[in-house]
Amino acid sequence: MKKVGLLMKEAALENRSSKPYHEEDIGKTTVHPQYRVDLRKYSEKEYNKFVRVNTVSDWSMLSWQDIGKPFEVKKYAKEREEWEKTHEKAMDPHTSWTYFNRAFHEWFMKDVPLEKDRTKQEFLSSLRSFQPSEVSHALGNLVQLHLWNYVHRIQDGIWDPRGKRALFQGLLVHRPRILFLGAAEGYEAMQLGAMYPGAEIVMVDYDEYCKTTRFAEFPESYPFLGHNPKTGQDKIIYKDDLNIEYVVDDIRNLPYGKEFDIVLSVGLLEHFPDEYKQEAVDWHRRFLKDNGYAVLTTPRNQLRSRLYYHVMADVMNHTYRELMTVEQMGLYMYENGFDILGHGYIKVHNGLICRPR
Repeated sequence: MKKVGLLMKEAALENRSSKPYHEEDIGKTTVHPQYRVDLRKYSEKEYNKFVRVNTVSDWSMLSWQDIGKPFEVKKYAKEREEWEKTHEKAMDPHTSWTYFNRAFHEWFMKDVPLEKDRTKQEFLSSLRSFQPSEVSHALGNLVQLHLWNYVHRIQDGIWDPRGKRALFQGLLVHRPRILFLGAAEGYEAMQLGAMYPGAEIVMVDYDEYCKTTRFAEFPESYPFLGHNPKTGQDKIIYKDDLNIEYVVDDIRNLPYGKEFDIVLSVGLLEHFPDEYKQEAVDWHRRFLKDNGYAVLTTPRNQLRSRLYYHVMADVMNHTYRELMTVEQMGLYMYENGFDILGHGYIKVHNGLICRPR
């Protein structure tokens, strides 16, 4: 009996270490070496500070002449430029995504405080070398790291759990089937799954690295703030609590019909020039039930976003990319057959909740 009791205690301690957050942690935020955990909820004042919603009352009255076209990010990563020089052609989309995913994940895995110390020492050493190229390179690394630290760990602008939860709330679904197009590590689908218990999640990306590395190495200990239908209270949900299938394939090859309650994309629409926007929009309609929701986000067109993609070009800019206003994003969806049920912007993203007309 003593041995059984000891084994149960050890199992409980192991579970505690892999799932370190519990209901008593709701309302708190913690900065880790690689990311921030944010289990805080909005007050009405904070909601209004972080989220602006429903600025357009009638989408049929909006025109491109009124709002202009998105801002195209034209500074590409050096890796892409070198690849194109070597191959004497433009980098194809699949290759560009594989380069981007590896570069992004490398940054995500950094122990930022440790890297800040290292890059600071590299910069100081470069000053002693009296070599302008070395100084410039070391300074660039230092600036990139400090910007990444501010955007991802301090502001939590990439995941933005409070903003994403505010965007995702209020969907009329029960035990939904969720399809995530271009899923990468799958963060937003996991947040949706935590908010809508019993969800079945299908993540799709055509870069296998996203499944085998970005999703596989997403921290098991990261807590999502979800819902407990038995008590009506908030609940901490972890990755392995969720029902997830990860499919590696081109979206155009997917065998599904109109069988999903939610079709989700995050940072997908802006990677297609106008001549391909209709096809990208149609992907959200193709798999959606008649009363389902298309949920989309894109990076906002704002000064700090332009600065971010300029400084972080070697990490972020392997693909075609636009920065949009929420009005531009919404008009693309409206003109291609969707009604906009809700729209707004959070820290660095625009967000839409749509339904096919």
